[in-house]
Amino acid sequence: MLARSLAFASILLGGFAGGFIGYAFGELGGFSRLATGVLLLVSAAAAAGGVAVVAVLTLRALGEWQTIRDRST
Repeated sequence: MLARSLAFASILLGGFAGGFIGYAFGELGGFSRLATGVLLLVSAAAAAGGVAVVAVLTLRALGEWQTIRDRST
């Protein structure tokens, strides 16, 4: 349960960081407010998706390790 909670929190944090990067890029690039908003959303979704892939792979590896440890006992 703790691993899943940490994975969920990391996905949220990754999405927040990606959105912040997209917003900063739009503001520094001098884009319109609409373009900055689109950059924010796309960056947040991409970052959260990337972190989600890593989180799922990590949770699967933890599950496999638990299965192997249970077999050896």
